[in-house]
Amino acid sequence: MRLNEHPILNFSQKRGREVTIYFEERPIKAYEGETIAMALHAAGIKVLSHSSEKHRPRGLFCAIGKCSSCLVKVNGIPNVRSCITLVEDGMRIEMQRGKEVLPKTAKPPEWKDSPKFEGDVLIIGGGPAGLMAAIHAADAGARVILIDEQPMLGGQLVKQTHKFFGKREQFAGVRGIKIAEILENEARKRENIKIFLETSAVGIFQEGDKKLVIAVRKNKELLEFWGRCIVVATGAMEKMIPFENNDLPGIYGAGAIQTLMNTYGVKPGDRVLIVGAGNVGLILAYQLIQAGVEVKAIVEAMPKVGGYFVHAAKVRRLGVPILTRHTILRAEGREKVERAIVAKLDESWRVIPGTEKVFDVDIIALAVGLRPSVELLHQAGCQLLYIRELGGHVVRRDERLETTISGIFVAGDTAGIEEATTAMLEGKIAGIAAALKCGVASPDWFKEIEKAQKDLGEFRSGPFGKHVLEGIKKVLVGGMD
Repeated sequence: MRLNEHPILNFSQKRGREVTIYFEERPIKAYEGETIAMALHAAGIKVLSHSSEKHRPRGLFCAIGKCSSCLVKVNGIPNVRSCITLVEDGMRIEMQRGKEVLPKTAKPPEWKDSPKFEGDVLIIGGGPAGLMAAIHAADAGARVILIDEQPMLGGQLVKQTHKFFGKREQFAGVRGIKIAEILENEARKRENIKIFLETSAVGIFQEGDKKLVIAVRKNKELLEFWGRCIVVATGAMEKMIPFENNDLPGIYGAGAIQTLMNTYGVKPGDRVLIVGAGNVGLILAYQLIQAGVEVKAIVEAMPKVGGYFVHAAKVRRLGVPILTRHTILRAEGREKVERAIVAKLDESWRVIPGTEKVFDVDIIALAVGLRPSVELLHQAGCQLLYIRELGGHVVRRDERLETTISGIFVAGDTAGIEEATTAMLEGKIAGIAAALKCGVASPDWFKEIEKAQKDLGEFRSGPFGKHVLEGIKKVLVGGMD
């Protein structure tokens, strides 16, 4: 079901030309500019594939191309990520059933004589950190190449309809969707920034005194990007928690639901149970209500709500119960979610028998945290540490966000899970530091780094920043001042 009315968003202005795609030979109405998974969900299709071993149904989970739950066959080609592949008129899509093979008639892509592009600073990731890195590296005098595997810039910002906290210069009072628009416009108007979308970086290599990023555009074309420094701002991906039937279609990461309804105007379902009462779960609750979805409850295993009081109070005023010291036991349903069973936990985190509650829902939203996407940094040889306070494995770096590999910088959720505001500030630091490392920026830019570092410190000074600072102490090369 498509959303035609929304208190904040106007989807009729965003949708492109109407086209027809075919799923299992069934014609489906779609719009140019949206992905396959979004068009299929709008048509009520949630089962996209079946697992290879037990042939269990699979559906959308992350919606950012970082898991394998939404793989489909497109025009006979298997293993296509339907969540980030744009629709095309006449496209024929099939449900993927187990391990598929490439058809003998399919012509493989031409990998030889790949196009080559050269800049000073290569930035991988076009979210808040990557965009800020690109803008400030360019302003400092660098030739910048920005690549992102998504079909649009903005990362998590394009799905955030709430207004941000912080200082005015950090976009306080501005909605995330508007911040994405502002940053994209700033990046595109700079002639020394080249942008490549639908382009997946697959490897980072050192060749003499230059760095090489190998990437694949639209799953068809191999590209080479050459530069002297790299900023990796690849963001994060949703965490999963173990419970019975946690692979049923209709179980989504919180970000996937936001992508469906806030970016593409697709109603994810009618009734939802949210797992996790941090800021993401609380914000998701009132975004779902804005989209006309009934939020049955939010369950939280901790003894208290983890998010900001202002968000929790807003959700409770809307009549949504928040059940602390509760967990999800299982999902039920044949091909997709039909019910969720939750229960209360004792002080030892054990389920209390007889406290089970049944919720008739068609969506289970997991807002249980993110983990940094560090795969490229790992492949490049950067030193990793597991830092619980930062969400998982992160790279060691110095105060200017340079990793243990000279010339490779990190920023945003890739450096540790925080807010979009801190991602933008880190992007600014990393972009300027990379330009300085390349020798194209004047020493005056050190002052801008110091200013951003001061703003970061102030933003992290509140109670929610304490654990982040503890994590940063563990991962910082040379320690903190």
